[in-house]
Formats: sequence, C-alpha cells, structure tokens
Amino acid sequence: MTFKIVAIDVDDTLLNSKGEILDSTKVVIKKALEKGIKVVLCTGRPLVGVSNFLRELEIDGLDQYVITFNGAVIESVSGEIVSKLVLNNTDYRGLVSFADKHNLPYNVLDDGGSIYTSNLDVNRITVIQAWENQAGVLVRTPDQLSDDFSIIKGVFVGEDVELDQMEDKVHATFDEKFYVVRAAKNFLEVMHKNVNKGRALKKLTEKLNIQPNEVIVFGDELNDLSMFEFAGMAVAMGNGSEFIKSHADFITNSNDKDGIAVAMNKFVL
Repeated sequence: MTFKIVAIDVDDTLLNSKGEILDSTKVVIKKALEKGIKVVLCTGRPLVGVSNFLRELEIDGLDQYVITFNGAVIESVSGEIVSKLVLNNTDYRGLVSFADKHNLPYNVLDDGGSIYTSNLDVNRITVIQAWENQAGVLVRTPDQLSDDFSIIKGVFVGEDVELDQMEDKVHATFDEKFYVVRAAKNFLEVMHKNVNKGRALKKLTEKLNIQPNEVIVFGDELNDLSMFEFAGMAVAMGNGSEFIKSHADFITNSNDKDGIAVAMNKFVL
C-alpha cells in the first residue's frame, strides 16, 4: 500500500513525554517529505501552538497543511484557511452559563488562538494551555466582548477527577447540538457539531484528490478515533489509551521509544 498522507496527532504522539520531537521522528518525517508524502499535523491546538514544531520538521509552503482545533480549522502551514467552523455568540454564552452554574473552570479560543475566560481565579490547566499555545489569557465576561464575538471551541478544564465527575453532565447538556470530546484527561472540549479530526481529514483529502486508503494516521486518544475510522491504516501509540488501541490496525512503540519511526519505517518508507 502506498501512502500519500501521514496524519499525526501532536500531544503524546508527535511529542514525547517531555514535549519534544524525537530525532528518530525528525528523520522519518524528512524522508517522507522528500518522497512527496504530505505530513499533516492534526491537533487540538491552534496553528500558533504548533508553528515551532512545523519549523522544526521543515514542513512549510502553501501546499502543506495542518488540521487545528481538533478539526475545526483546516489551513496551510502558512495560515491560508481552507475550512473553518465556529460557534456563535449565543453558543459561547451558553458555555459560560453552564460553567458558572456548575462552578466548572473553562476557557474559550477564538480563531486566532487567543484564550478567554471569565474565571477570576484562572485554573492552572488554562495557564499551561496558554503557555503551550504561546498565548496569553484574556479575562473577560461575555458582556465585555462584542455582540458578534465567536469562538472556535470551548474547553472545560480541571483535574481529571473533577472532569470525570462532570463529563456525563456536559455530554447530556451539549451533545445534541455540539461535538463534545474528552481531548485529554484535563480537557473536555465543545465544538461545532460537524467538527472532528476525521471529517477534516476527509475534506482535505477530497481537496487533494487523495483516497482514504492512501492515508495513514497516528494517535493516542479518543479525539483521534474519527481519524482512525477514516484512514486506510490507523496506528496507535504504545502510550495511548486502551480504547484507541482497540481501534487500531497496528500498535507501535510509545512516544518515548521511537513509536512513529518504527511504524513509518514498517509501512511508509
């Protein structure tokens, strides 16, 4: 099987447990790019949150793409938008109301990656998220923003035990209208109903006239499932959840033990 796209989740997949890209990963990605294979980072982060990694991997140009915000935005690595799905001001206010009612820390992101919250005591997870995305945190209530303020996603944040207790209630409240996903143990995200990484990957492959069986994907968590269901081959990281491993075609080594390189050398190069 010949693959034309390698789609890679970022956190805990592309990055090791120290938040770094392994040298072995850089080598195989360089080889793939030299063969004309597109390497598409698929992440919950905004573009600014992965720009350093794109530069490190030498992925650049108008003909290279990245899927950001868990599929809400498809764009070239230089920032040219292919597709974008947003939540309107009413949606945004509904998320804030829910967070206030249940005393649940939250933040929202606009399409530029700026992070907003009305939490005066900013949760530590929001602070870490802002640092990872090279963003500040703007403390604003909905009434302090414009009436047409829209967001790419809302994120309920906190310790994993806290989100475990609230997850069913969030799904019960928002599932009918939105896409809700536990992107990581500290992040419970709410986005446009038509958003997920798999749908974004499908839209991108259609634009590029590439078939699903020409796509191999790498992931570690529930928010990667839609990619696994779409692609010709799904590779789960050894450090991934048991759930995502059960949906994989191949389980590779962990993100600390050359997992991407092992699978790339076996199936792509």
